[in-house]
Amino acid sequence: MSLQKFTMEELKAILTDFGESHQHLTEDNLFTAWFLRAYLTDNDQDALEAATGASNDKGIDALLIDTDTKSVFVVQAKFHSKIGAANAKRADVLSLVDTARYLTDQDEEAFNEYIKNANPVVSAKLIKARRFVQRDNYRIRLYFVTTGKCSSDITKNARIRASKLSSQVSMDIITGQQILLLARDYLDGVAPPIPAMDLEMESGANVKVNGVAQRFDHLTHIESWVFSMRGQAVAQLYETAGIRLFARNIRGFLGPGTPVNQSMAATLEHEPERFFYFNNGITIICDRAERRSERGVDVLSVSNPQIINGQQTTRTLATHARMAEKASVLVKVICITRSDDNTMGRFDTLVSSIVAGTNWQNAIRSSDLMANDRIQVELERNLRKAGFTYLRKRQNKRDIRSLGINKNFAMIKKENLAQAVAGCDLDPAIVRSGRERLFEEELYPRVFPNSDIDFYLPRYCLMRKVSNRSRKYPERGYAKWLVLNFMWTQLSGHLRKRHEKRNMYRMWYANRKSDSFGPLEKAIEIAFRQGLRYYRQNAGTGSKRMDPSSFFRSKKGRDKEFMQFWKTVTPSAKRRSFDKHIRAFVKEIAEFTD
Repeated sequence: MSLQKFTMEELKAILTDFGESHQHLTEDNLFTAWFLRAYLTDNDQDALEAATGASNDKGIDALLIDTDTKSVFVVQAKFHSKIGAANAKRADVLSLVDTARYLTDQDEEAFNEYIKNANPVVSAKLIKARRFVQRDNYRIRLYFVTTGKCSSDITKNARIRASKLSSQVSMDIITGQQILLLARDYLDGVAPPIPAMDLEMESGANVKVNGVAQRFDHLTHIESWVFSMRGQAVAQLYETAGIRLFARNIRGFLGPGTPVNQSMAATLEHEPERFFYFNNGITIICDRAERRSERGVDVLSVSNPQIINGQQTTRTLATHARMAEKASVLVKVICITRSDDNTMGRFDTLVSSIVAGTNWQNAIRSSDLMANDRIQVELERNLRKAGFTYLRKRQNKRDIRSLGINKNFAMIKKENLAQAVAGCDLDPAIVRSGRERLFEEELYPRVFPNSDIDFYLPRYCLMRKVSNRSRKYPERGYAKWLVLNFMWTQLSGHLRKRHEKRNMYRMWYANRKSDSFGPLEKAIEIAFRQGLRYYRQNAGTGSKRMDPSSFFRSKKGRDKEFMQFWKTVTPSAKRRSFDKHIRAFVKEIAEFTD
């Protein structure tokens, strides 16, 4: 999807989705809160609480205090119906700079006069922010955000005024085209982004660095740099930005226990000076890059950086920061200016190809390559709203815990969700052939056709129920995909309306820790017994008799054969009992209330 094709209508759809549970917000306040979430914080509630949403707000639509970065973010937002249609007013932009002046100025009397007639909510936020700025030397970052445009003259003037107040004050003006790019990254799961980082190039008495390889491709307009960094400087990137630095990576940190990561740690401990030769280095993509020198040190200043290859290296260096002081790392930076028509349309394809081509030290699975697919990102977001934690990336347990997951949330891995859909909708033999196959090009669109959780969750809940009834019975383990497929054919006709689907998974969610044996479990029990009876009658005899594992994956069409067996061989009393349990379960769904 190119930037030109991403429209205001799609941005409005994002805002509508974001504000689904906050319908009291006006369109302007919703835009402000969404910007905070997409650009400054990864917490919905923090974004909503930072938005002022009040009259007499002194031109301040949001104020967010971030203790981690020791920053005060002050936002003025202008939402217009068309991208780039309205011009920013000089007075509006400069009033935002005035806010920073009152926060930094020691004149308390002038500050009190400034907030005298302000809304109480805004006054309280400003008083708190000024205390952090004055007492703890917090930085002030001003953001004028508009879906319209702003002249270069106003932008330049505002930035000069802000910089004259203090070296701790900065001014950013974000306009319509940048908002569309931000919305696109938000949908891709890269939100909030990392605005900027400085990559310090290696220098020192023991190492002679003659230069940096720089390459500009006139055909694609992509610029690249290759240089070395000290291991400690690479580790500091992670310490500064955290896991947001790897949002476009197809995996999370696999943990210190993998052979590759153990080998890196051993090299750092015993021969760090050889780390440069043994390690493949890291690959960073960014939107903009500028090389400059400060105090005899060369740095590459990059905007919106993402490490797409080298997460294991970066995290291992951060874990062994002391030993990383003596190590060096090869760094490749690829700058893709996405506002350029020549590069924007190929951005996703290029990044995916780079990821697939460079991440090979730890084996890549088909499911890894789909971790950042748009549907996977949207599913993660939609499931979170329903109280489910969706794990779309492979990562270690410690990282999963660090995500701040609500302990009461049910956790779903994307591989298990894929099995649930395939088990219900595809031939059972396909599911038995391995879950990684479900992420290959042929099957993925059928397994993940949309991001509607009402499509996935009933299938997932049914799979969990069927799996529970197969535990401790090896034969049932082989037959469970056949049984799941059969159960879905019998149940799906009763789940045509959205509220019926939702009641099914909400009822499962409320009782997921219970080991009750209700109508659905009784129906599944009958299906399992008949499924194994079907196996025994069709597995062959003597030396040609197939074991359960071979039988249930030996050929396609077992589901159709079993349906015929059910209709013609299964005793009518069993079928009547099964139907009775299904009807009882459907009644439970209809009567369920949260």
